Amino acid sequence: MYNEIMNYKVFLVEDEIITREGIRDNVDWGAAGFEFCGEAPNGEIALPLIEEAKPDVLITDIKMPFMDGLQLSKIVREHMPWIKVIILSGHDEFNYAQSAVKLGITEYLLKPISAGDLKQVLIDLAAKLDQEQQAREKLKKLEHKIENTLALSREKFLLQLVMGGISSVEAFEQSRQLGLALIAKHYLVILIKIELCDEHGPFDYQLYQEVEKIVSEFAGNNLDIFLTKKDFEELVLLMKGESPEQLIQEGAFLGGLLKKEIEKRIDCRAVVALGRPQDRLGNIHRSFAEALAKSKATPPSQTAPPTQSEPVEILKIDHAAIENYLKFGDMQNFEPFFAATIAPAARLSLQSYVMKHYMFVDIILTVAQFISNLGEQAEAFSVDLQKIENTLNDLDNMEKIKAYMQETFATALASRSNQTNRERSRTLQHAKTYLEENFSNPDLKMSRVAELYNITPSYFSTIFSQEMGEPFKDYLAKLRIGHAKELLVTTNLKCATIAYQSGYNDSHYFSFVFKKKTGLSPQKFREQFKENKNVE
Repeated sequence: MYNEIMNYKVFLVEDEIITREGIRDNVDWGAAGFEFCGEAPNGEIALPLIEEAKPDVLITDIKMPFMDGLQLSKIVREHMPWIKVIILSGHDEFNYAQSAVKLGITEYLLKPISAGDLKQVLIDLAAKLDQEQQAREKLKKLEHKIENTLALSREKFLLQLVMGGISSVEAFEQSRQLGLALIAKHYLVILIKIELCDEHGPFDYQLYQEVEKIVSEFAGNNLDIFLTKKDFEELVLLMKGESPEQLIQEGAFLGGLLKKEIEKRIDCRAVVALGRPQDRLGNIHRSFAEALAKSKATPPSQTAPPTQSEPVEILKIDHAAIENYLKFGDMQNFEPFFAATIAPAARLSLQSYVMKHYMFVDIILTVAQFISNLGEQAEAFSVDLQKIENTLNDLDNMEKIKAYMQETFATALASRSNQTNRERSRTLQHAKTYLEENFSNPDLKMSRVAELYNITPSYFSTIFSQEMGEPFKDYLAKLRIGHAKELLVTTNLKCATIAYQSGYNDSHYFSFVFKKKTGLSPQKFREQFKENKNVE
């Protein structure tokens, strides 16, 4: 059973403190299969605690001030319907029980109830939770199985379609049943053929899976591209679009991008061949046949073009310039940075969704990596590909792209600034501790402290004054004079000895500084303290 390896959580709401503590302390929660995760005296206080604890079971009294048990149960059932609710009531009244039934309350128990009785109710409830958990897991496995079967059916259908093994009428009907939005004005097929660098090496199934994963990364989120397998060595992409020109451009770009990524990440050679665009679903096999023919005639070092038209210029993103701006730039210089580094690629990306997707994901991942290297928490800049997909649809002109990039880089530079401030604060805190431990050293100098933290003396002086509110020299003198004052009033040491123990080699200079800071000579300060103490 599930509760033998993992306890469920229970939360208690009861306004009478004696009753609440009695239930909390006397029920053997663990033996019932539960963990006591919190308590509250009324529903109003309980709600935020319940949202945070996310219990499996709520035990609540029915009569409480501010928010009673029925009101609390109603809110919990609406917003956290998985929680089982046990009502405790001192009233054996029909209307209370009727209200509880309407709210879907699991148990309605009359007070007083013993710890043993409540434990038995919880044991029975744990068994019910076990059954529900088992049912959910079975359903999840079934859904997974159905999804796998559906995925295989889609792959099989797409392969039949591109190889000409299915009529247009059948294709329309089957695509609808399989949830594939295939209807478009034009179609194009891309064939990706993988050749292992070690031709005599053993068959490597994982390698081919990795290639399929790479292709899915670049094409899987695009609703206009469908992926299937001809065999382990050959993957097929079916693209749909509004015009032949669009498909040629996007197909050439995507093909070049996939070849580059596959050969960069996998020890293999990739042949990427494109067929000509077709204007009918029933003619897709012609595009596939042409791609297949080109794949056999194309050397692994090339990507077969779809037509004799000019090759599409591949987006070139200057990663070095982006990283340099992230490290040393500021938002005042964003305009020239954007114009020189991002705008050229952005203008080209507006011609094709595939290009735009590639450019944005590439830049955003570069920014995310930069922030991660700063040591920021993952939440500081999370990469949600689904959100990126939704955003790309709206970025249809240069002004919108510029605004989006400006916001993205502002986040990164703010993270860099925060990290710098944190490092500066840590450095100064360490320096402060070092001074407190070493101020009695007469040879202590600011240059020595700055050297310890690999900071130039001038920069250290600046940040020290900003952080501490006073110059290094004054701060050190304050530490030394403070120590001297303590020795003057708590010991009978001579002033020369106190001067040395406070960090001064010269007792005359010590007296000068002491009088400047306190208005009294060391001897006068000691005498005045004694006089004040005698008066008291």
